[in-house]
Amino acid sequence: MESNELILKTLANTGITALNKVQEAAIQTIQNHPDTLLLAPTGSGKTLAFLIPILQQLDANKPGVQCLVLSPTRELAIQIEKVWQKMGTGFKVNTCYGGHAIQTEINNLSQPPTVLIGTPGRVLDHITRKSVDVSGITTLILDEFDKSLTMGFQDQMADIVKELHNLEKKVLVSATNKLLIPEFLHFSAEPQVLDFTTDDEKTTDGLSLKLVISPEKDKIDTLFELLCHIGAESTLIFCNNRESAERVNELLGVRGVHNAYFHGGMDQLEREKTLVRFRNGSVLFLVASDLAARGLDIPDVKNVIHYHLPFKKPDFIHRNGRTARMNAEGVAYILLHTSETLPEFIPDRPPVLELPEAGQNRPPDPEWVTVYVSGGKKDKLSKGDIVGFFCQKGELAKADLGLIEVLDHLSFVAVRADAVHVLLAKIQNERMKGKKYKIGINR
Repeated sequence: MESNELILKTLANTGITALNKVQEAAIQTIQNHPDTLLLAPTGSGKTLAFLIPILQQLDANKPGVQCLVLSPTRELAIQIEKVWQKMGTGFKVNTCYGGHAIQTEINNLSQPPTVLIGTPGRVLDHITRKSVDVSGITTLILDEFDKSLTMGFQDQMADIVKELHNLEKKVLVSATNKLLIPEFLHFSAEPQVLDFTTDDEKTTDGLSLKLVISPEKDKIDTLFELLCHIGAESTLIFCNNRESAERVNELLGVRGVHNAYFHGGMDQLEREKTLVRFRNGSVLFLVASDLAARGLDIPDVKNVIHYHLPFKKPDFIHRNGRTARMNAEGVAYILLHTSETLPEFIPDRPPVLELPEAGQNRPPDPEWVTVYVSGGKKDKLSKGDIVGFFCQKGELAKADLGLIEVLDHLSFVAVRADAVHVLLAKIQNERMKGKKYKIGINR
């Protein structure tokens, strides 16, 4: 397939009408140069920017792994896999990360993928166990590379690179230009550098900054009033540590605000289930640590709230990058006590939003509830199977169903809140494709 035809097909599969300038430049450069440094802000379409040139270089007649993509977090690895699957490439992909059984991955790798995505520790584990053959890997992508370094993965990445004896192409991807390239990567003396991090268009278009003054040092009442003002809109609330995120979650819950928390101290399944609920609208307000600032598949976030301001400018930019993505509009709110001053990295004081008193009007509950099904792709279940079952046996209208996500052995379905209990009552003794699955509300 010709290159332009391949790109058009990929765009059609992913629902994107045209490449942006980050993607255009990256595709051209990665194709034609052995070492590329791609620097672009969160929300600029970097994942597709490096996956398309990977696809262009894969050989359908060559067995085994040809490309390795390393990610600092499980969530980012899963997101990259989802984008690849959405592209409809026809090439097998596997994702490896800690937090779940390694034997499942070993079984999957017994039939090697063409593209392997994973976190450094788990990928190195597989190389050590010899459950994956890396001798055929010619392309290495290091996504969110600066974050991998700050999280302490340098030694693991160096050990992985030592095993890649046939590398022809290396791509470093980052949302910041404040990084040094380690010697173990053996980068060219003058690599191709695509730096879009200073492109104001990507960091300010569509984003409004607003200041919300809290009369109390404990800003929870002001946060509650702000959420009442915002209403039913997808909102990320950033705290500076795990304990604060859980505390804010609890205090909002006491006030009747349906919300969830997300941070690195949660086990992997709980993190995945929480992100599913946020993506499908079952949770509108997500209280999070900076783990949620980068590399997560959570599109269409309307608002970002800085319950605590971060200590560094890059973190502030990454948080704000969760909204106003891909030409959309969004608002970033800064909660500030009257005694606090803005950090130097916010030189211009944003306009102050005067909040009306919340009174008894709390934010509305979400219109959706997430239902889980104890089966997935490996059980030969598809979205179509679930839709048919819920509509025929559960007597739902298709309008009562929202986002459906089918994982290997688990599926999640957004169902309208006013229809979910009737649905569960009708299907409790029914079989889907001849098998009885556990089906219930994902809390």
